[in-house]
This record gives sequence, structure tokens and C-alpha cells, in this order.
Amino acid sequence: MIDAELVHLEVDGGIATVTLDSPQNRNALSRQLVSELTDRMNTAAATTGTRAVVLTHTGTTFCAGADLSEASTGPMTGTASALLALIRTIVDLPLPVLARIDGNVRAGGVGLLGACDIVVAGPRSTFAITEARLGLAAAVISVSVLPRIDGRSAARYYLTGATFDAAEAQRIGLVTLAADDIDAALTTLTADLLKASPQGIIESKRIANRSVREAIERYGSEMVDLSARLFASDEAHEGMTAFLERRPPRWTA
Repeated sequence: MIDAELVHLEVDGGIATVTLDSPQNRNALSRQLVSELTDRMNTAAATTGTRAVVLTHTGTTFCAGADLSEASTGPMTGTASALLALIRTIVDLPLPVLARIDGNVRAGGVGLLGACDIVVAGPRSTFAITEARLGLAAAVISVSVLPRIDGRSAARYYLTGATFDAAEAQRIGLVTLAADDIDAALTTLTADLLKASPQGIIESKRIANRSVREAIERYGSEMVDLSARLFASDEAHEGMTAFLERRPPRWTA
């Protein structure tokens, strides 16, 4: 039996639209979704005439982070490595990547936004870096998130796992633009991008992403190892089990 496609690619007018379409598990970062998203990004970059990529989603959640049903059944080293490779792919893609978000973004999904060049979030968007509540830490995604947001906000949201809205996400640097009409905002942004030359885009993107690329090279392997170690811990097992069973973990006051 062939699994249904979880990530779709359409190209129109020089804009490649990549859509996460696994609403049954809130577009969680399963092995299949990460593999397909990496493939669709590379395919978009290789498609003649493509000038930009828009990453979006179906359903009410852009991405819920790690697929906890997979995480609870085996080691996560391969999954963490694949996520790091996906972040690197987005950052190094020779095309601007714009995220179109109008839903919930959690944990690893925040890391995808950090890898994108421009993020537009609609009024239904909410964000949370929830790993600490599960006995984990925002390890791999830190290579793309920490260079984007201010340090005080990083400490607050990494430590508390609290939810924040699109306006706050824009204030701290995670989101480029909080917009009531995200499609109108994207139309303006893509029109502006199409005025730039391909060479100008490539080199400008490389400069703008310098700190993220340096973080990947400096901390990527360490964060993969940390992620795998935490996922294998007893505390994380309790946190993930509690989440899947819809009950508070044992450390909750």
C-alpha cells in the first residue's frame, strides 16, 4: 500500500506553492512529511522559471512539531538529522521561501518558520515553543529560531512554552508581517520579489541568512545529539505519553 502524498507542489506564474496536507495529525513532522517537504523544495528550485516558493498548509494547524506517535516508538536520531537537513535545504535554497500561515504553529513548526526568508501570519495564527512542557528542549530548531528572535523573548518562550499571537511573533522577529489579509500581503511581496534578478536574490539571501547558516554549521550536530538523547529519556517518555493520553504529566503542579 502506497501512503497518500502529504506535501503537494504546484507552480504557477513563477511561484511554486508547497502545501503541507496532513491535517489528521496537524501536519506533524513525520518521517514521510519531512522527506516529502525536502523533496518538494528541491524540485521547486530545479523547476525552470520558478522565482519564489510559498510554503503553506491545509487545516487549522501549519505544523504541530514532532510526530509524537513516531517518537514514542523508536530512536529519534534519524528524524532529528532529517529535520536539520530540511532546515538547511530551506535556508540554502537558491530561491526566496515565503511562509503563508493562518493557523497554529508549535515546536518544530516554529523551526520551519525560522528557516524561511519571509513569514506572513494571518489572524488565526498562534505560536508556541512547547518542548520544555514535554521533557524536551527546542534543540534542532534553535539553529533557525535563535538567530531570528531576541534573546529575552527566546528565554521566555523556550522556558514557559506559552502561546503567543501573530502580533507578538512579529514583535520578537519570528514573523515578518502579521496581516489581516495574508493573500493580499503575499501578492505584494511576490510582486516585489519578481522585480529582483535571480543572481541578486541568491546573493542577497546568502547575506541575510549568514547567522542561520553559521548556527547550522556550528551547532547542528550537537543539537541533533541532544534531541535524540532527550527523546530517549524517561522524562520525555512521560511527557509524550501524557500528551497522547490527554492528561497532565506527573511534574505538573
